Amino acid sequence: MEILRSLREIAEMRKAGLLVWQVHRRIAAMIRPGVTTAELDAMVDGFFAQHNATPLFKGVPGTVPFPAATCISVNEEVVHGIPGPRKLVEGDIVSIDTGCKLNGWCGDAAVTYTVGQIAPDVRRLLDVTRNVLSLSIALLDRRLRWSQVAMEMEAYVKKHKFSVVEAFVGHGIGRDMHEDPQVPNFVNRKLRRGSGDFRLTPGLVIAIEPMVNMGTKRVRAKADHWTQVTADGRPSAHFEHTVAITENGPRVLTAGPNGETW
Repeated sequence: MEILRSLREIAEMRKAGLLVWQVHRRIAAMIRPGVTTAELDAMVDGFFAQHNATPLFKGVPGTVPFPAATCISVNEEVVHGIPGPRKLVEGDIVSIDTGCKLNGWCGDAAVTYTVGQIAPDVRRLLDVTRNVLSLSIALLDRRLRWSQVAMEMEAYVKKHKFSVVEAFVGHGIGRDMHEDPQVPNFVNRKLRRGSGDFRLTPGLVIAIEPMVNMGTKRVRAKADHWTQVTADGRPSAHFEHTVAITENGPRVLTAGPNGETW
């Protein structure tokens, strides 16, 4: 059952979301050949500590508790990559997902960054993934139910000959990082039957996070118990925003002070 938030609560979530936007700006300034994923994570961890915010990802339960403040996934890695000594090289793409809790409220966002010049087909993959996130946000006050948005997201990606990852979906967010409802970027069986669908009602706050693969939609887990990679080894992109639905339309809580997105 989804939870509807008051304008006051959304304003509190905005404070966390703004920190997440600020840390992504700092990540963007650090991205270059030779930087390690551990260095990026250390900066994020320190930034949140300086602002009395708690990283959402560190310690998330699993076979091995997640050890970092960020999920950093490079090239064919789709999501949940663990930061470490790996150095970024020219032509890489690197998806960085991070979030924090500030004064009891959560913000969560992901961006896929480029390291120097990238191949044209990989650039197109990033453009399509970023655009499908923007499309979904624009549709929030034009459609009645999430299934209608998800259908258009899936169609947009398929039109560009890419595939939507179905193993992972977005989520409600508020006091906790993962709350109801689940927010798929495609129309699954539950949405078709109506059991997993939900109304786009003012007060709803969701994390929308399309993950798009250049080839197959299938993924597999690496031996570290967390990192997910494409089954065919081709690149993947990931963009995410925390978005509140209000009487005045959608509000991107992880955008910049003047509404800047990625």
